[in-house]
Amino acid sequence: MKIERIEAIPYEIPYVRPLKFASGEVTTADHVLLRIHTDTGIIGQADIPPRPYTYGETQASIVAVINGIFAPALTGLDPFRRQLVQQVLRRTVHNNTAKGGIDIALWDIIGQATGSSVWSLLGGFAPSMRVSHMLGFKEPEVLLEEAQRFGEDYGITTFKLKVGRRPLALDVEACHVLREGLGEDVELYLDANRGWTANEAIEVLHRTEGLGLSFLEEPCDAKEAMGRRRLVEMSAIPIVGDESVPTAGDASRELLSGGCNGLCIKTARTGFTESQEILGLATGLGVDVYMGNQIDTQIGTIATVVFGAAHEATSRRAGELSNFLDMADDLLADPLVIREGRIHVPEGAGVGARIDEEKLAFYRVDGAPTS
Repeated sequence: MKIERIEAIPYEIPYVRPLKFASGEVTTADHVLLRIHTDTGIIGQADIPPRPYTYGETQASIVAVINGIFAPALTGLDPFRRQLVQQVLRRTVHNNTAKGGIDIALWDIIGQATGSSVWSLLGGFAPSMRVSHMLGFKEPEVLLEEAQRFGEDYGITTFKLKVGRRPLALDVEACHVLREGLGEDVELYLDANRGWTANEAIEVLHRTEGLGLSFLEEPCDAKEAMGRRRLVEMSAIPIVGDESVPTAGDASRELLSGGCNGLCIKTARTGFTESQEILGLATGLGVDVYMGNQIDTQIGTIATVVFGAAHEATSRRAGELSNFLDMADDLLADPLVIREGRIHVPEGAGVGARIDEEKLAFYRVDGAPTS
């Protein structure tokens, strides 16, 4: 089997409401659908989300690097030779989500070619994942109402609260209102998206002590090395690396330098292959991990569920799997269902994402026919 050609299809689907957080705001899912065609007719697929404020990638840059660099270098290779593909991809620096999408699409091909679910090939630990829902910048009472609604409608009992605002009292108040309104049995953790300084994060942890928060993700810029190390040493809860750990090497650096003591894994930026490397590092060092969300579509969410449910360590905690509910539509032919707080691994060979071709033709923005 050989890679015959690679398609990078840009498309745009609006969000029902803007998603706001400390490092940016999104109003439209201007993603790229990746398709790797083989000479046997098997097609591997993945969704690629551009995040210019996180990785520097835009929809246009993803299409350009795939068409101009990765596709010519990968055409003719055997998709089973994943480590050779990884070597080729690593010749080009950065472009994290473009690389992650290529790796997921290759695994999709391998699963289809062998008649196996990629979930089972990766480990096949659990049939489903618990869902964590992200709460954005809103008034505390509105946040509480949203969390209660998602608990009632979907059975979700874990929530990530986006923080990183000034004055600090805005986020501190939200933490107290949510804990009081949701009770002790609901899990809460914070994500500041580098919005604070290390000292501000220390102050927030002091003012939220006793609320039973599980994690604080990316409280400040990792470049604030000494302050962040001090924060990690002083914090009673794990400080989780996310934007600061886009590769296995970055994860090693941050853990060994004391910049974090927990890791967020996102298949959108590290695919399945490098995500396994990061997971192995975390489990070997005894570091907490959970599956994050790159404001993924349902296609991207399936990839997260497949990887997260396949491994014991990533199955322990709820994964961030509900952001697609904020989209006005999706390309997936068989919509995901959150039931009793969980999403199940799709059945069948490959990753399991089947595309609605009519929707793709409608939402794509390159004007080309769907192949």
